[in-house]
Amino acid sequence: MGENIAVAAESFCDVVREHARAQGDTIAFTYDGEDISFAALDEGANRVANGLVALGVKPGERVAFLGKNHPLYFEALVGAARIGAVMTPVNWRLAPPEVAYILGNSQARVVFLGEGFAEVLASIRGDCAALEQVIGIDAPDYPGTNYRIWRDGFPASAPAHRVRSEDDALQLYTSGTTGKPKGAVMTHGSILSSRDAKTSGEEMRTWQEPVPGDVTLLAMPCFHISGTGTGIGTMVAGSNAIVLPEYDPAKALDLIQNFNISKIFLVPAAIQILLNHPKVGEVDFSRLKYVTYGASPIPLELMREAMRVMGCGFVQMYGMTETSGTIVALDPEDHVPEGSPRMRSVGKPLAGVELKIIDEGGCEVPAGTVGEIATRSSKNMRGYWNNPDATAATIDAQGWLRTGDAGYLDEDGYLYIHDRVKDMIISGGENVYPAEVENALYSHPKVADVAVIGVPDAKWGEAVKACVVVKPGEELGEAELIAHARQQIAGYKCPKSIDFIPALPRNPSGKILRRELRAPYWVGKDRAVN
Repeated sequence: MGENIAVAAESFCDVVREHARAQGDTIAFTYDGEDISFAALDEGANRVANGLVALGVKPGERVAFLGKNHPLYFEALVGAARIGAVMTPVNWRLAPPEVAYILGNSQARVVFLGEGFAEVLASIRGDCAALEQVIGIDAPDYPGTNYRIWRDGFPASAPAHRVRSEDDALQLYTSGTTGKPKGAVMTHGSILSSRDAKTSGEEMRTWQEPVPGDVTLLAMPCFHISGTGTGIGTMVAGSNAIVLPEYDPAKALDLIQNFNISKIFLVPAAIQILLNHPKVGEVDFSRLKYVTYGASPIPLELMREAMRVMGCGFVQMYGMTETSGTIVALDPEDHVPEGSPRMRSVGKPLAGVELKIIDEGGCEVPAGTVGEIATRSSKNMRGYWNNPDATAATIDAQGWLRTGDAGYLDEDGYLYIHDRVKDMIISGGENVYPAEVENALYSHPKVADVAVIGVPDAKWGEAVKACVVVKPGEELGEAELIAHARQQIAGYKCPKSIDFIPALPRNPSGKILRRELRAPYWVGKDRAVN
């Protein structure tokens, strides 16, 4: 059973090393019947670090992971960080051209490859000029270097490199407003301050406090901050995470029932899928302490059912990749079955987080006034990888980060999300920018004009809809156009439906009036996010 250990750490590498020293037998990760102790995690990370040095990887360089969730990803993450290298997990749901872009943009020299993706990587290998070495993590479909054999060929001695809190640690790609994703760079300091109040000298809320014996179910993908952040959080806490390769409601219910799961993070769509599973009524949820959720709003009726069935505390989280995860939270005591005005909020900022609401000119507006949400804290990313213009447009000289979300603060400091300043769509917890989808659709030779919007969806929160103008004299069907898009972008980004219309509404300067396209679908909604 883990202990509560206060670690004065500059990096999550230090945290793992200290837990290995103080409670080495404590289980850090469990996966498919295999337990990895903190001592084994620490030793394995050292071997990975020495292996990467032997491959010529230098501080500041990027290494990548392409695969579903696996505890050895975290071992590789810590190992890379110990020599100053930066892990870049790639969304395995992306189409091959999108994967190639991220590997090329990050200039990753080494890719750790999970099972099932050898064919994808082989198809784009020629487009990844920097890539020198592929290492398969329990990947029987990959005939090349085997991770465990490779790792164990190097010494377990700690590398000499000193990791500092300001060093880059993690690079996660976010969808781009112009159609190309951007690499958000988090430092050890920003990650630790988001996950360990002891390290940053901040005050924890009750649900944040690590408890000896806690077991967390890691079900969200590690290419998101929700997945990697959860794993780093359990490493910092010195507790056990049970890892699912991907979200599976049946397996999640089985683990909750049989493995004393005490904490789990889910997006609202995943909560709904769990509650709809036929086995949910057979599960004993009594050991579950907290369900944390975020990425999109949750309907009151779904929240009420979840509270009734699961009987635990619920915490709504608001944050983004650019803030290294959660910066605002609605505490369990603010969740009441009958509903309340505060349940329409996302809560109050965590300790050390500043919030303000600004107008188009960047000036702060009074409480109750809708504007763009801006935040400043040690949790903010360093910036976007090799993209100073995008960084400058997001973070100002005083350190305030513009979130792209519209909302307001009430007199008590609770934050309410009202709309999105950006045109981003959140479908099933995944961010989709219209520009990416529009670029894919517009490449069809029969498309004259296109605009993509988000519309309410009962299951996914929001669904992607395209409004398309077909070239004169051409005929084009919905199925044909969606199939065309699937060849270029991930399936979750593709339109669920298409409206073929005579012309797109535009203002005098030619800008598409998306709000006019969206308006009919949001009638009766008091906010334009679902």
